[in-house]
Parts: sequence; structure tokens; C-alpha cells
Amino acid sequence: MKIIDISRDLFSVKPYPGDPAPKRDIVRRMDMGDVCNLSGFYACCHSATHLDAPLHFIDGGDSIDQVDLTRCLGPCTVVEADGILTGADIDRLPPMKEKRILLKGNGGAFLSQSAAFALAQAGFLLVGTDAQSIGAPGGETEAHRELLGAGIPLLEGLDLSAAAPGNYSLCAFPLRLGGAEAAPVRAVLLCE
Repeated sequence: MKIIDISRDLFSVKPYPGDPAPKRDIVRRMDMGDVCNLSGFYACCHSATHLDAPLHFIDGGDSIDQVDLTRCLGPCTVVEADGILTGADIDRLPPMKEKRILLKGNGGAFLSQSAAFALAQAGFLLVGTDAQSIGAPGGETEAHRELLGAGIPLLEGLDLSAAAPGNYSLCAFPLRLGGAEAAPVRAVLLCE
């Protein structure tokens, strides 16, 4: 079995505009005489590769610790895409038996509200992108509300550079941050 790490490094990825930058604080260092190495960190819940829960855009929606983890594990399809996809673009995709979709667009694949509606109506369990957000800059709200309102978690900030389009098994569990609207994720694709 081959494992493809599709996560971005928390400390080296440029933060989304307006979000605080992650940082790591060294507390103890063995090379300075301490008995162990110890560090703490600070990060926005939406830093690097992360999962948005419904609470991100839906008042009273499920928080990240309430997301059904079965949505984060199982068969998925990586699809090449570019620009802002519409509902018609989603309808033109080849039929997919997998109900988890990851958009590979070198950081430039986004969903319009109609595309998000089409995915929600088709019963998708999870939607992901290698962009920092599923919604295009200046128009993020509608796609988020459409998918999160349908209970579909969003996996954002992926690194799909080593993943060819096709079918995989996805494992993308968020940190358990009680009451938070999102959490960092270590996401991997598994293939034979």
C-alpha cells in the first residue's frame, strides 16, 4: 500500500489573508541542558490543511468535535479542476461512485453556489480542495453555506501535487477541538 501525504506544513504555509500566522514556541531544549525537547504552538483553526465544520458558517451548526468521522475516512476521487466551478461543471464530471471529492487545481479550484448545491444534492459526504478555501476570493460565503448547511465538512488547504486524478482511500481526521468551527488535519491518500 502506498501512502500519499496531502497535508501542508502548519508553520511554513502562508496564512489566509487576515488570519493569524501559526507559530511554535520552544519551551525546553535538550541541546541547552534540558531533560527533554518541549514546544507549544499557536495556530488559527483554519491554518494549513484543515477541516471546516458546519459551525464555521451555520449558526448552531455542528462543531468540529461533532463532525461524523466516517465522513473523513473512506473512498474518494481526486478530480482536476480550475477556476470557479458551476453546477453545470459538476454535472459534466464523469459519474463518480465515491462520495468524497477532492479538487486538484494548484490552489485555483473553487466552487460557486450552484456547484456546491449540485454536490450537496448528489449526496457527497466530504468536499476538499487544494485552495485555501472552497469559495473563490470575494465570494466564499455562498459555497460554504450551501455545503456546510447540508452537513458536508470541507477539507481545505490540501497538497495534491503528488496525487494523480483518480480513486483513492482518504484518511483526514481533524484534531478534537471541542466547540471549534474547524481544526487542522493530517490528511493522507491510500492506494495500491
